[in-house]
Amino acid sequence: MDLDEAFQAVGEFGRHQKRMVIILICLQIYMACQSMLIVLVGAVPEYHVEPVTESGSVTRGVTFTEDVSSIVTEWYLVEEQAYKVNLAGSLFFAGVLIGNVLFGPLSDKIGRKPVFLTGLFFEVLFGYGTALAPSYEAFALSRLLVGIMNGGMALVCFVLTQEYVGKSYWAMTGTLTNMTFAVGISLFAALGYYVRPWRNLATVANCPGLLLFLLCVTLPESPRWLYSRGHMKQAEDILQDFGVRNGKGRISVKLRRTVSTSAIDTSSPGVFQLVTHPVLRWRTVVLMYVWYVCSLVYYGLTLNASEDKGNRYLSVAMYGLVELPAYPLCMYFMNKQWAGRRKSMANFLGFAGLSCLLKTIVPVSGFFLSATSLALMGKLMVSAAFNIAYVYTSELYPTVIRNAGLGVCSMSCRVGGILAPFVPSMKSLHASMPFIVFCLSGVSAGCLGLLLPETLNKPIAETLEELSSPIYHRILEPKVHLLEEKHLSDHNGEDSD
Repeated sequence: MDLDEAFQAVGEFGRHQKRMVIILICLQIYMACQSMLIVLVGAVPEYHVEPVTESGSVTRGVTFTEDVSSIVTEWYLVEEQAYKVNLAGSLFFAGVLIGNVLFGPLSDKIGRKPVFLTGLFFEVLFGYGTALAPSYEAFALSRLLVGIMNGGMALVCFVLTQEYVGKSYWAMTGTLTNMTFAVGISLFAALGYYVRPWRNLATVANCPGLLLFLLCVTLPESPRWLYSRGHMKQAEDILQDFGVRNGKGRISVKLRRTVSTSAIDTSSPGVFQLVTHPVLRWRTVVLMYVWYVCSLVYYGLTLNASEDKGNRYLSVAMYGLVELPAYPLCMYFMNKQWAGRRKSMANFLGFAGLSCLLKTIVPVSGFFLSATSLALMGKLMVSAAFNIAYVYTSELYPTVIRNAGLGVCSMSCRVGGILAPFVPSMKSLHASMPFIVFCLSGVSAGCLGLLLPETLNKPIAETLEELSSPIYHRILEPKVHLLEEKHLSDHNGEDSD
């Protein structure tokens, strides 16, 4: 039997797989706390500067008028030092970018579980380093290291939630993963409300990671990764164990090798294949742009909306909760045959762009058409597109190179997040320029996404050999396969020359 038939025999989403997926999904709450940590521990309270005379010399003294505990009040990060707060946040996301690039290909080569556990262990360790940092420099370094581990581990965690279950449940597990991250943002806001000292908050927010690490040690290696690497006996043993724990007894699982043993190289394909393989090259370019736009619009709208004054804890919670309606919409549309992954993602991106366009042509203040409501609507739409992009990207890449593909796409996403703060500054050219940029980005990404093949109810390639098969492309999409086959024929023609 092939791998999909084996999952159907032992249970695509049995009780054992549900337990494993719940553990991995709960990790999203921990990762959300780490991602949003700087928002509360870097809070800037009201203050005023007064001249202070000491030993005959006049210096400037800072007096905080709010009772707030943060790195700003402890290390006086105001005035000329204020940039250090944003720098610490930037270092975290720079670390996430590095982790995306390093951990994806590494887990494709040596396995999901060892890379995942190593990343989680060191993220927890460096997380405690954040809480105990004796100086700003130590704090900033710890955020960079936490970001590296967070970025890489999050990718592998997402892949495992899908590779532990049957393909028909990929959309659901992917959606639940992203939904839990949004819930985690809101829970972190509630935690920050009750735990005000920043060091205590950093410690309490990090403690769930230690418990979850102990639970994750018991998780098995991904049977899909083992199968793609030719470790048939180990994959069969894990699948048989799934059957036993799912209450189906010890089912005999004998996997059929889809390619010859010689076709499976001892070294897994790496990032280089994303550039050299004719089909992967085309898909990667489109997906990188889609991920870049999702991040650019998502964070750009958030930064514009954050200009509203109010309770910082309520604000953090609101921008987490507003994402929740996007996920039921995703689960409905992306599993409908008339919509699927491709059309759903393209439409959500287009609607995000149109909400930005609406902001430029309907300058109406009010409850429904205020800047805040339009920004929240845009974030909801982009969140929906982002969620589909995760699931869709996983299905477009073969198992042997899935993590590498996700890593490169996520790297592009972080570039969008880094550039997002600069877009609002384009208001100096024209007041509506930032929203025009978001509109054009969203609409163009949606149009490019339509060039990708649909994957709903279609076979998922396990190896590069399957991906290059003309039969595989005809099954995927009658129209889109012609474009990809052209890339294949051009590539083969170059090889023959």
